[in-house]
Amino acid sequence: MKHELKEECGVFGIFGNKEAANLAYLGLHSLQHRGQESAGIVTSDGKRLYGKKAMGLVADVFDEESLKKLSGSSAIGHVRYSTSGSSSPNNIQPIAVTRAGSEMAVAHNGNLTNALMIRSKLEKEGAIFQSATDTEVVVHLMARSQEKDIVKKVIYALSLCKGAYSIVFLDSERLIAARDPYGFRPLVLGKTGSSYVVASETCSFGLINATYLREIEPGEVVSIDRNGLKSEKPFAKQHHATCVFEYIYFSRPDSKMNGRSIYMVRKELGKRLAVEHPADADIVIPVPDSGVPAAMGYAEQTGLPYEMGFLRSHYVGRTFIEPEQSIRNFGVKLKLSAVEQAIKGKRIVVVDDSIVRGTTSRKIVKMVRDAGAKEVHMRICSPPMKFSCYYGIDTPNTDELIANSLDIDEIKNYITADSLGYLSKEGIDIAVNSLPPEGGCGNGYCYACFTGNYKVEVEDMSLAPAQMNLFAEG
Repeated sequence: MKHELKEECGVFGIFGNKEAANLAYLGLHSLQHRGQESAGIVTSDGKRLYGKKAMGLVADVFDEESLKKLSGSSAIGHVRYSTSGSSSPNNIQPIAVTRAGSEMAVAHNGNLTNALMIRSKLEKEGAIFQSATDTEVVVHLMARSQEKDIVKKVIYALSLCKGAYSIVFLDSERLIAARDPYGFRPLVLGKTGSSYVVASETCSFGLINATYLREIEPGEVVSIDRNGLKSEKPFAKQHHATCVFEYIYFSRPDSKMNGRSIYMVRKELGKRLAVEHPADADIVIPVPDSGVPAAMGYAEQTGLPYEMGFLRSHYVGRTFIEPEQSIRNFGVKLKLSAVEQAIKGKRIVVVDDSIVRGTTSRKIVKMVRDAGAKEVHMRICSPPMKFSCYYGIDTPNTDELIANSLDIDEIKNYITADSLGYLSKEGIDIAVNSLPPEGGCGNGYCYACFTGNYKVEVEDMSLAPAQMNLFAEG
């Protein structure tokens, strides 16, 4: 369960497979945790593109009949998360365009920090935009390129963009995948039979029996056509800055990032959290789902019993009917139920991934106390979140983040916990580096939401994060 951070987006692509649409559907299903607002697939039969996209979950948008209509042996797909003020069918991806008789589609995970400035300039020059996404900025820049080759058009457009992008393109002849020079958002390469596959996470490979080959490297542009795969690195090399929240929360536990198992990293985060912030307690419980591996690690390190103190409902839809008579903490109770038999009369360590505004943590502590806990000790397997993200995570404005205005003791009092401990940035580094990588692209990570050290500045810093989120693509 995630309380106040919005999930990111997920992208998928496959080239040269007669089951392209079906495999794209399965790949997106595996990436559903990265976005639940909308889903879309565009396919190519070598002559033209076919597409379907709509608001809703992958399984709701597509059925057997609609997938049959998506002809072709190549496809790209996208799942999108909900952003502030931009929930609109116009913003569903992939975006498909036609220019000079040729068709192209694009799907993007990330956030371009200079998108508004580019868009303003293009509009003054006569460009007409159909959506409120920064992805469309890339399309307009490609249209202005004098290059004839689509790969060169992509490189031209992306060379003018700043910020985060893991992005896939599809035309009648090829699939192109690119990742920004900092590698903010993940992107991986695999193969099923003779077909190449690209995706936001390795977890999407398992369902389609694809073999993981490697990560698309930061700054790399990969093009795949009937002649095979070509790779180039046309952009200036930068220090890698992959979002560390992929380890803490966003990626699915069965994925790998930078050659490391997400599941094992989360267990190590929990172990390190136990070293930094032990508690005199009886049991350890997680806030599901992202807190589960970390709580297991915390329990293992301390020797305390691990219990499932919460049950999570997996059937909560996007809308629900709230009873007329007010029920305390209704929204949280709809998703989580405290297990009184595990909690009553005990001193509890509750392990979660983060505290954003603090309101959900406060409700969780209240639920545990209502279930009969003698003490509640909150342990967070990340540092205090003090700054907004400009690279594709829908965080609140900086002044809405509780750690931006309150110190740790004040936050503890606000959420009414008996004690509160955050994992340090150094603790994250120790936990991650305790696992030797199997491949991967290095160990550089972005900690901007904790430190305020932004690798790529937003060019117009007067923009509030909520305005930036109008253009965020996950």
